[in-house]
Amino acid sequence: MSTPSSGSIAPEELIAHYRLMVLVRRFEERLSDLFSEGVITGTSHFCLGQEACAVGAVAALRPDDLVTSNHRGHGHFLAKGADSGRLLAELCGKATGYSGGRGGSQHMADFSLGFLGSNGITGGMIPIATGAALTQKRQATGRVVVCFFGDGACGQGAFHEAVNMGAIWDLPIVYFLENNTYAMSTPTAQAFRVANLAERAVAYGIPGYSVDGNDYFAVREAVAQAAARARSGAGPTLIEAKTYRCCGHSKSDGREYCPVGELEGWQERDPLRLMQEALGQRGVLAGSQAESIAADVERELDAAVEFARQSPEPDPATAGQGVFASS
Repeated sequence: MSTPSSGSIAPEELIAHYRLMVLVRRFEERLSDLFSEGVITGTSHFCLGQEACAVGAVAALRPDDLVTSNHRGHGHFLAKGADSGRLLAELCGKATGYSGGRGGSQHMADFSLGFLGSNGITGGMIPIATGAALTQKRQATGRVVVCFFGDGACGQGAFHEAVNMGAIWDLPIVYFLENNTYAMSTPTAQAFRVANLAERAVAYGIPGYSVDGNDYFAVREAVAQAAARARSGAGPTLIEAKTYRCCGHSKSDGREYCPVGELEGWQERDPLRLMQEALGQRGVLAGSQAESIAADVERELDAAVEFARQSPEPDPATAGQGVFASS
């Protein structure tokens, strides 16, 4: 797949997407700090190092297209337009959060943004995304669904069943596999006999492509082509974005299983650094602009933290709302 030049994309849009990648990175780092301070309890799954996947993929979509996420979904949600304050409030269990403080990190949604939800079950959103794509086809909405999931989800039966159904029904869906090298602590090389998981697409008779998941432009172009194919009625595409999570599986994971020097090697291809360098080479972003963007993101996150801290706790009287049955 070809990679587009920035000449075909407005400079203002590229700068906005660079800022969004910085926001995703700093949101996750702030969130980690809040866990360490005891402001938030439990655990969470960060997408540090995977920012180009979320932002690049959503950049290729129409505003009314739909996205489903997984347990590592803060970046996907922010890329789809989530407010950082409401997102943080949800993680703090506050009433102003996207799920009223009840869903937490793994169960958030905002249908008005086209974000159909994250999910704590590995591979759990793949069938849901396929069902959403079936709805788009039957109702002839012209919308495309992008389904984010990780390499670990490829071992679930739901992955095979859902992708096969998407293929045989020519559904308007892009299956976006973020191969971040580990499923919890299991390296992909130990879990699969193929070097490129995109090769699995041949079993379903659909296109499969492996791209550099740390390259915003490569991700965006791959999803743009897949979305155009899906929108035309030609069916799904499986995209494998090869990337790396520069943190543990969850907050309590110390990454002892990672080889010495592996993290440092991947940090040489940090997606924010690659994006900043690419925009600098194209004359779109100067060093002073990057500093200004970083400061602006910090101000936004300062306001988000304050909003979450000051937000009210959920009213116990509403505990029976939003459930299938109550006493």
